[in-house]
Amino acid sequence: MQWNTRVTELLNIKYPIIQGGLAHLAYSDLAAAVSNAGGLGQVTAMSLDSPEALREEIQKVKALTDQPFGVNFAIGQHGRPFSHYLEIAIEEDVPVISMTGGNPAPLFEQLKGTKIKKLVLVAAKRQAVKAEELGADAVMVVGQEGGGHLGRDDVGSMVLIPQVVDAVSIPVIASGGIGDGRGMLAAMCLGAEGIEMGTRFVATKECIHASDLYKSRLVEGSEQDTTVIKRSIGAPARVISNSWAEKILDIENNAGGYDQLKDYISGNANKRYIYEGKEDEGYAWAGQVMGLIKDVPTVKELFERMISDGEKIRKKWMVGQ
Repeated sequence: MQWNTRVTELLNIKYPIIQGGLAHLAYSDLAAAVSNAGGLGQVTAMSLDSPEALREEIQKVKALTDQPFGVNFAIGQHGRPFSHYLEIAIEEDVPVISMTGGNPAPLFEQLKGTKIKKLVLVAAKRQAVKAEELGADAVMVVGQEGGGHLGRDDVGSMVLIPQVVDAVSIPVIASGGIGDGRGMLAAMCLGAEGIEMGTRFVATKECIHASDLYKSRLVEGSEQDTTVIKRSIGAPARVISNSWAEKILDIENNAGGYDQLKDYISGNANKRYIYEGKEDEGYAWAGQVMGLIKDVPTVKELFERMISDGEKIRKKWMVGQ
């Protein structure tokens, strides 16, 4: 079975599967494993301490794979400058840049004249249209089921994906609620030409920075074990439900603003949970897809399973034709 789509052709990959940016987790080990398995792995830029640290991580990926990979820029982190990081990615001739969480226009300006492919994560049809106008090569569309930062409209993937497909001419990559071959085929039925997964890649052996506790919570939990925080400051994001998330929601419900929330929603609070397994002292991003996660395979095993399941579904569709 061929998996060729405009996404595989655009990114020069075997399967239309993209690994999400995954703050503080998407480094060379995971990115190379995803690329070697036939997808597009990514390194997260803004979780690194300096532009030179990004250069080192990019070079590690190049040492581990000869396949295409990307660098993700989460640009909505309270104005943290990113231009020097992006310059490193350009110097290192990174094949793909993805942008999430803010206005991508400054990155597009800096990328002018390069051959780097540009992907933009959106959570609404209007954002997708704007990304295409700016010059995006493809848009990644996240429904409200997703983990991490989401759109403000609370629109699910089943409705949002076909809306965006109808609104733009560039390829659409589906994200949010996808964790297996069934989800991948469903996304393609809605008109998407590829998928992005975040939470599912956390629960893999090559996501070495994620604590055992974090992974076990993803395996043991259900779709009911997530909650959305930061609505009150206009940046809704889905996390694993725990006492820390309850504290955040309590502050929000009592009209607390960013100053009251900042220590609770900080990167350090995130790292205490995901790195050290201190679940009572921090939070961890996760989508509702955790209800479908039952194990912690290697990336290669995950891909083989997804592709096999996808092919079985396609064969069922062909019966009688």
